[in-house]
Amino acid sequence: MKPLLLIILAVSISASPSRTSQAPGPAVPSPSGIFGDWKSTAGSIVRVERCGAQVCLALVQLIHTNGATTDVHNPDPALRTRPLCGLRIGTGFTLADSDHAVGGTVYDPKTGKTYRGSLTADGVRLRLRGYIGIPLFGASQTWTRPTRPVVPCVAGMR
Repeated sequence: MKPLLLIILAVSISASPSRTSQAPGPAVPSPSGIFGDWKSTAGSIVRVERCGAQVCLALVQLIHTNGATTDVHNPDPALRTRPLCGLRIGTGFTLADSDHAVGGTVYDPKTGKTYRGSLTADGVRLRLRGYIGIPLFGASQTWTRPTRPVVPCVAGMR
């Protein structure tokens, strides 16, 4: 009986907040809804954030780019030398509520094509719907929250 009591006591002490720690700093909100970092189906990390009154998406960590570090598939030759790192791939979204954004465009740097789109968050999943014309004629991807800390890329670096 004593060992069990000691285990319960040890667990309760370790689970209680430390009284000797420093004063808490400002609370850092955990990402919820559509905002925050998302791991795309290709493995790259995309950050969904506010851009003024709209919602934007930017590449913040590159994975599986087949060695490409610039926007080589862009239909505009003048833009083919811009870095993929930090590239804004989604613009013009309007926040419908904390879990939905609509009416924006999504650029796919692997093909150089731009689609209309919508975003829907469901816990640790984000559904990105890209389409031409109406949503019926499109495709969806499901992205997930990264399970490891995101180390953002630096423009011009691999």
